Amino acid sequence: MCALKLVSDPHSEENHGNIPQLYTSVAVFLLGALSLVVPSGYSVGAVLLLLGGLAALVTGRVSALSKESCWVVAALLCYALIAIAEVWWDGQGSRGLDKPSRFLLAIPALLWVLRAPPRLEFLWSGFALGALLAGSWAAWQKLFVGIDRAQGHTHVIQFGNLSMLLGVLCLAGLGWAVAHPHRRAWVCLLSLGALAGILGSLFSGSRGGWVGFPIVLLVLYRAYGTHLATQLKVLAVGIVLLGGLIAYAVPQIGVQGRVHQAVEDIGLYISGENRGTSVGARFEMWRGAALLIQEKPITGWGSSGYKSAMWQLGEEGVIHTEAAQYGHAHNEFVDAFAKRGIIGLCALLALYFIPMRLFARQLHAQNLATRSVATAGVLLPVTYIDFGLSQAFLTHNSGVMMYAFILVVLWGVIVNQSKISERT
Repeated sequence: MCALKLVSDPHSEENHGNIPQLYTSVAVFLLGALSLVVPSGYSVGAVLLLLGGLAALVTGRVSALSKESCWVVAALLCYALIAIAEVWWDGQGSRGLDKPSRFLLAIPALLWVLRAPPRLEFLWSGFALGALLAGSWAAWQKLFVGIDRAQGHTHVIQFGNLSMLLGVLCLAGLGWAVAHPHRRAWVCLLSLGALAGILGSLFSGSRGGWVGFPIVLLVLYRAYGTHLATQLKVLAVGIVLLGGLIAYAVPQIGVQGRVHQAVEDIGLYISGENRGTSVGARFEMWRGAALLIQEKPITGWGSSGYKSAMWQLGEEGVIHTEAAQYGHAHNEFVDAFAKRGIIGLCALLALYFIPMRLFARQLHAQNLATRSVATAGVLLPVTYIDFGLSQAFLTHNSGVMMYAFILVVLWGVIVNQSKISERT
């Protein structure tokens, strides 16, 4: 057991009628459903979970933490504390505490979910509704309003990638849906959610969310594919290929144009004709950040120091001036390395790979409800790693809130599912 002195919860997690569980279920539903269609919608469910956790801490009604749960807490705590240390020595003031503090606030939320886990119907329907709303809104903006790149109440890249995340989580939930008594309705809902979430990403033109999709499919295959009949495997491959061809061939979706633009940008960068394009500027940011990393590989430059140093590189003509204007490197890993050194990079890797490893242990669980949550838990960091290749995703509130709070929700749920499986 973890060294924290916590009181075991006397209430059964299987009691579907208790008020704490209903409270958690509603909060978890809102976390997914409102995430992209209401300004800061991802905060509504998160705040409810935080309040529940704080109340549980005050009253001492908190479940004891297992060794594995302590590892999840440690990953959140380590990343937050190192980011806070950077804020302090970089002289950023209280404004710099905003995002790292959210990882700390996710810890009480985790304690609450462990005490009163939500019903899975609320979890998966929240993701499905969130994806459906985001995808529908993106389609309206792209096809009817005429907006070039669909976006919600957040940055266009954040919107597209988080829409993809919701769609991917719906795919993970299909295993649970198949085993549900009302499986036809749930399979239909989650399938539509997956389609809508992915379309939301395509309509946004956020290419970073598309690059890692083959890895998403690999995780899904590892979780479910080995148990499928050959005919179903062939059908699944056919659907994926057909969907990809349609997405590329239909110009209204915008995929073809974004792919061609990326290829053109790369050609212009290699030839030296224009290094200030969307893709070219990213290459320049990474090159500039790499130069900074060589100078301060252990502690990094800090956010303020990074901005000043990159601006100086732009003024000296070392990198393109377009790349020097940004406050981050448009790559989560390069950005963490440049600002917080190897220490910060290790903390970021721990934030992703520790939960991924813990969830992966249940990727072949006999109980499909457990396996579906484990699959979602693996896919959460997998998608964030993908998103982080071309965007510093955790420099945005939406990226921080969705990762931290979906992580603690999924972990709380899988711990509960494991307890149920042990008793049956």
